[in-house]
Amino acid sequence: MVTMTDRAPNPALTDRLARTELVVLDMAGTTVADDGLVEEAFRTALPGAGPEQTAYVRATMGTSKITVFRHLTGGDEARAQQANTAFEHAYARLVDDGHCAPLPGAEETLRRLRDQGRTIALTTGFARTTQERIIAALGWQGLTDLTLCPADAGRGRPHPDMVLTAALRARVSSVAAVAVAGDTDSDVRTGLNAGAGIVAGVRTGAHGEEELRAAGATHVLDSVAALPGLLEAREG
Repeated sequence: MVTMTDRAPNPALTDRLARTELVVLDMAGTTVADDGLVEEAFRTALPGAGPEQTAYVRATMGTSKITVFRHLTGGDEARAQQANTAFEHAYARLVDDGHCAPLPGAEETLRRLRDQGRTIALTTGFARTTQERIIAALGWQGLTDLTLCPADAGRGRPHPDMVLTAALRARVSSVAAVAVAGDTDSDVRTGLNAGAGIVAGVRTGAHGEEELRAAGATHVLDSVAALPGLLEAREG
């Protein structure tokens, strides 16, 4: 199921270029099941975290993890880096222990997008080593064209850097030829900040339809599995 928000894509962009050449997809909560793993890893990294800090972690899902830790540690860079390292190690252990699975239809979506002739990029707020661990655990090597983390682009979400880096590497004809999909308001805002022609929120992760709409999603999908059909329908 696809629902439209009140905020429509910029007609000047979408009318000029109908075909989506590049699809930028988030990982945890969008293509990869989270099942509370991010919060569990955060609790390991900051064992004394209270309800307010936990709520902040939930609210900032999708944001670069080091940015979150800088806030939680009051700007103490040494503590933030230490906590971020502990988080990445804790999450990696969870992945290695088998707590990592694709969301229903995610792998089929990647294959279908590839069959449609589109470039696929997976993006994350995790470190590169953690991202690679997840992809290996899922057996997704070779299913996507690009994998990007904040360190590859400069800044994490909601900045546009990862989307724009993917667009440059994919040599798209215009940012209007880019579609972005994610489960958080941060994913939506990074797509909008990059000028993507389609910015879809999906209801399989951290944020619900109300938050995705409020962030400005051009479309809201039940899951990422609806994205290939949306793109085909848009292109006629």
